[in-house]
Amino acid sequence: MTFHRLALLLGVLLLAVAASATIFGTVRGLIHDPQHRPVQGSRVVIRAEASDWTQTTTSDTSGEFHFDAVPLGAYTVTVEVPGFAPQEQKLALTSGRDARLHFALTIAKSKETVEVVDTPATINPESSTTTSVVSREQISQTPGADQTNSLAMITNYVPSAYVIHDQLHIRGGHQVTWLLDGVPVPNTNIASNVGPQFDPKDIDYLEVQRGGYSAEYGDRTYGVFNVVTRSGFERNRQAELVASYGSFNSTNDQISFGDHGERFAYYGSLSGSRTDLGLETPSTQVLNDQAAGLGTFASFIFNKTPADQLRLVTSLRGDHYQIPNTPDQITSGIRDVENERDAFVNFSWLHTIGSGTVLTVSPFYHFNRAHYSGSSVGQPDPNLTIPEDDRGSNYMGGVTSIAITRGKHNAHAGIQLWAARDNQLFATVQGDGSNPQSQRQRIWGNVQTLFLEDQYKLTTWLTLNAGVRLTHFGETTVSENAADPRIGAALRIPKLNWVARAFYGRYYQPPPLLTVSGSLLGFDLAPLRGERDEQREFGLAIPIGGWTLDVSNFRTGARNFFDHDALENNIFIPLTIGHARIRGTEVTLNSPMIASRANLHLAYSNLIVQGACPITGGFIEDCTNPGNFLLDHDQRNTLAAGFNVALPWRAWADFNLNYGSGFLNGEGDEDPTHLPPHTTFDLSLGKSFGENWSMRLTGLNLSNHHYLLDNANSFGGTHYANPRELSIQLKYRFHY
Repeated sequence: MTFHRLALLLGVLLLAVAASATIFGTVRGLIHDPQHRPVQGSRVVIRAEASDWTQTTTSDTSGEFHFDAVPLGAYTVTVEVPGFAPQEQKLALTSGRDARLHFALTIAKSKETVEVVDTPATINPESSTTTSVVSREQISQTPGADQTNSLAMITNYVPSAYVIHDQLHIRGGHQVTWLLDGVPVPNTNIASNVGPQFDPKDIDYLEVQRGGYSAEYGDRTYGVFNVVTRSGFERNRQAELVASYGSFNSTNDQISFGDHGERFAYYGSLSGSRTDLGLETPSTQVLNDQAAGLGTFASFIFNKTPADQLRLVTSLRGDHYQIPNTPDQITSGIRDVENERDAFVNFSWLHTIGSGTVLTVSPFYHFNRAHYSGSSVGQPDPNLTIPEDDRGSNYMGGVTSIAITRGKHNAHAGIQLWAARDNQLFATVQGDGSNPQSQRQRIWGNVQTLFLEDQYKLTTWLTLNAGVRLTHFGETTVSENAADPRIGAALRIPKLNWVARAFYGRYYQPPPLLTVSGSLLGFDLAPLRGERDEQREFGLAIPIGGWTLDVSNFRTGARNFFDHDALENNIFIPLTIGHARIRGTEVTLNSPMIASRANLHLAYSNLIVQGACPITGGFIEDCTNPGNFLLDHDQRNTLAAGFNVALPWRAWADFNLNYGSGFLNGEGDEDPTHLPPHTTFDLSLGKSFGENWSMRLTGLNLSNHHYLLDNANSFGGTHYANPRELSIQLKYRFHY
């Protein structure tokens, strides 16, 4: 390691850099009596609806109160003053939000609590970011959503989100950012992993931002997934054992523990899974498709003082996949496998500096490995090429940011630094052992980012959002700089409480370190440059009688659009397409609780994903299409809809419908065609027995519609949707 790389690494670890995101927001409010005089000394309590997390404060001489560093989620705020009727207000807090509440007290006439209704709890009237929030309860009841390898918690609730060739795509791209408790889990590689980084059962809330990002978000920008993990505040020295069995000999098991006191909370889990139906199959038969995984997760929170909180989140996973075959590949003796490892440690120190100012310092480490091993059995075949691709990536960095809420301002500023080291071995050999070739690459890279952001509440009905993100990417052969402005506005229409939002911004995404330049066993690889995006978006959130309708229209233009091609069977090689244009309209609809029993949800998108020649980097191939052509993950219409209903005798049902109009069929040339549309139905039925036992029956793709999903050039070249899967799950809770 050279001196400057060592100095950079030490600097990253010591400075603890980066606030690329935060799961925290602030809640403040004003309390006055019937004569509009401020009420001092009011007791104000904020309680999480899904756990025992709570904070208490009193109003000052101006009748104002303030809560800092409140994690995103659903809360109830209660105000109690002797002689006045207690009042409460519910809100759904999103990351970085400065929620402002207003309580007008009335003289007590009974012991009833008055529920204050202002702006609906599900709408953020100050944000120009398009956001969806999924709760722990939704994950546990949505069919298949809590399975280790499932992404149904996203695809069932977030428009423009779907899984194709075993990769999550959102808004036409697959470069997404994951953050755990607000700390980034960096990964610059494109489509080389199919395994999860953590188990959905360890999630408390999932916030999905899909457009209109503030300046504190960047790097991988087709979706920002901010995960609030289980903390232990939802447990009282309680353990939970989950056991399941289903079709294709599938199991999905976990044991978890959690507890909390006034200052300390902890949560830990051990998860294991296996199945005979792992990755999407290239034919209607399920051949050579076993998968298994084992993972551990832990979270610790320690409130050292009222102004200092320490948080530690760590995880370790290992996953094994057989690469599914066609009948011809089985006959040829192909038995390829992929083994993946993932580990991370995120630490955070939150320090409250007076009222309305929070400093966050968070060093982190992330290790990710994907090892593809080609193999064959039976008679040696000299015409069969057996590949091996073994990549390991280390990311070291940290987080420092400051959030200040003063008057009409909600400002955020921070710096981000991380260093990465990639080590890759790529090799091929013929089936009879002849012509062995190999090449190893070891590459260092680094990213430094500075962001400034302010949310200015110009009036009670108009909020302006503006910021800038400055990024430097450095590697041996590539050095790039980007200055990305972001500007947005949110307009709350009085009385109607509709919220209109508009946004314009630019994004920069650093390139993968490996195959940045050079050659790989005779294949020319041009330098990969960073992707640069320009996005315009308009949206309108409409509350109607407790229902929330949200409509967004966006257009994204990209230079050096990141994609991938396949080399030597199923090895992913990144490439960049000269230009891409993505246009879409998204609609979400969420109901209140209907008749105290049921709620409905819907997510719809109309999307067009186009590219334009030339191929500018990575695995160079011919590209002669004039004008724009459709990319392989273009699907015009995608719909996910469902309902959850509480049944008698402590039972419930959750139903989901998923529709797709069909992905691109073949090349996206002048006369593109799409595969036929497809519809699947999923259902979960659950029941509790006493306080400790519960059971759930799940059916995925109940109609057993085993359709051709896509014929893109990736694992196996074509993919069929999974056939019907049935499973039963038992949960047992006990105290220790």
